[in-house]
Amino acid sequence: MKSTKPKAPVMIPVENLVPFDGHPYKVLDDNSMNDLTESVQESGILEPLTVRPLENTDNYEIISGHRRYHAAKKAGLTEVPAFIRAVSRDEAAIMLVDSNLHRERILPSEKAFAYKLKLEAMEHQGKTCGQVGHKSRDDVSDTDSGRQVQRYINLTNLIPELLDMMDEGKIAFSVGVELSFLDDQLQYDVLNACEENDNTPSYAQAVRMHKAHAAATLDREEINAILSEEKANQREKVTIPLDRLKGKIPGSYSVQQQQDYIVKACDHYHKFLQRQRDAR
Repeated sequence: MKSTKPKAPVMIPVENLVPFDGHPYKVLDDNSMNDLTESVQESGILEPLTVRPLENTDNYEIISGHRRYHAAKKAGLTEVPAFIRAVSRDEAAIMLVDSNLHRERILPSEKAFAYKLKLEAMEHQGKTCGQVGHKSRDDVSDTDSGRQVQRYINLTNLIPELLDMMDEGKIAFSVGVELSFLDDQLQYDVLNACEENDNTPSYAQAVRMHKAHAAATLDREEINAILSEEKANQREKVTIPLDRLKGKIPGSYSVQQQQDYIVKACDHYHKFLQRQRDAR
């Protein structure tokens, strides 16, 4: 059996590299990417990419290193170091997912599409080997149960707008899972109702909508009625325009990290004012 162990990295022209088709991880032009681009300009690519050759072409599909590839293009590099792995599409998909799941920060949507991609690749591998049904959701992750894996995969049924809201921390993971069972039109009705009422569904409200949809009784009017209800834990909010925070908080921060940053800044300023008062 031919070994797929990578040899020494080789230099590959950037123009011969293509992103993995359907890869689930977002490559954003944020502050983190700017930092990576500066690092690449100064020191080059320190960690080689991992790629696989595409049949009947001179191109290579990226398995690992999509952010480094993007930074290299921004930095104006013409070639990058890469390990070449002669693996199938399914093997590459599993490698791609596993190489990124250990990241410190991974968005719910990224994990959702990553689990879906890996499960499909594993199922396809099983079928080609005559092992129909051999692989299952329990084999996808070492940290999440098969049930939790399926909950993440359900999120891939969310419309993009609701999925973005979940990534931004505006709706909870459990709420997103419940809403994923609604058809697209009803999800857009939920989105419109959120905008009209300036709120988002609680878990209890999302469960009610899921059950009503299963009973074929959910419509736009009921969604509006549910989301217009005053929540027992509803509190007044302070809204700060994003342009007032530009340049003051790292752009790569999640909504929760931004909130923590603001609270810590307020606490620091409060202590500063207290010291000024004590010094009088």
